[in-house]
Amino acid sequence: MNANFVAVIFARVVAAYPICDSLVKFRSANQLTLFDRPSKPGMTGYSLTHLKQLEAESIHIIREVAAEFENPVMLYSIGKDSACMVRLAQKAFYPAKPPFPLMHVDTTWKFKDMYDLRDNYVAKELGLKLIVHVNEDGVRQGINPITHGSKKHTDVMKTEGLKQALNKYRFDAAFGGARRDEEKSRAKERVFSFRDEFHRWDPKNQRPELWSLYNTKVNKGESIRVFPISNWTELDVWQYIHLENIPIVPLYFAKERPIVYRDGTMIMVDDHRLPLKPGEQPEMRRVRFRTLGCYPLSGAVDSNATTLPEIIQEMLLTTFSERQGRLIDSDEAGSMEKKKKEGYF
Repeated sequence: MNANFVAVIFARVVAAYPICDSLVKFRSANQLTLFDRPSKPGMTGYSLTHLKQLEAESIHIIREVAAEFENPVMLYSIGKDSACMVRLAQKAFYPAKPPFPLMHVDTTWKFKDMYDLRDNYVAKELGLKLIVHVNEDGVRQGINPITHGSKKHTDVMKTEGLKQALNKYRFDAAFGGARRDEEKSRAKERVFSFRDEFHRWDPKNQRPELWSLYNTKVNKGESIRVFPISNWTELDVWQYIHLENIPIVPLYFAKERPIVYRDGTMIMVDDHRLPLKPGEQPEMRRVRFRTLGCYPLSGAVDSNATTLPEIIQEMLLTTFSERQGRLIDSDEAGSMEKKKKEGYF
């Protein structure tokens, strides 16, 4: 089918249906837009940039889940990928609010700045329904990343906590912010990732995905993990945050912060729970975080990037992986794939 013909038909649809046109008009107030208006009077063509193509694909996936599943949920980890996911969900159903809740599986060890953004921006300013789930069994056992190590802490507070929440609320689909460029096990996972009744992932038994066609069939007790931004890169995420002016955790920007060195990784001293080793003294260093998790397990990087354009420039020049500072990725060989098989995000 001729591309110009498709563009003309779409332009007529937008003109005929005010609800479509509202997506364009929404841009002036909130910078939330799907398409660029023709630049000259009388023009009927629409031009989709690279980011808008990614956005359109993600919105299609989100709407597909809302239409096909009975009880979906969007997992919200407070990071930059989650920030993009929330904005995409807003766009997908504007002017209504997303027809599913957000859910944060809280390990109780996130950075203080992360909790501030979650409670003040998502819950209060956006007014979205937010479920916060904590594995109380793990809390009673005193599980933490310092004395029990990253593997035990992740298994109990994240993986088991997530499975508890999915079972408790009977969610049959869960959106996640994983991207294929992050890590090798995520690179081979489908957009619609099937999980059995125990929330386990079998990488050898994945469903084919042809073009934008997805198999949403699940039996009772089974579920799907859905990754709308699978095809995005870290650079795409930062460019989208800049384009949409999305609020993010201040830790992504460079600032003087108290740092200690642990096994070659710079760990920020965020509160009194991080015990100092004999002779260890925090030093102030200008750093930022490329990825955020539990603060004793998240390594900082040296940086002078204090604005979004500077972060984007840094991304264009870096030769290191985004997840180089995530200690949970190096528990053992193939640790991320093993975690996902057990039910991890």
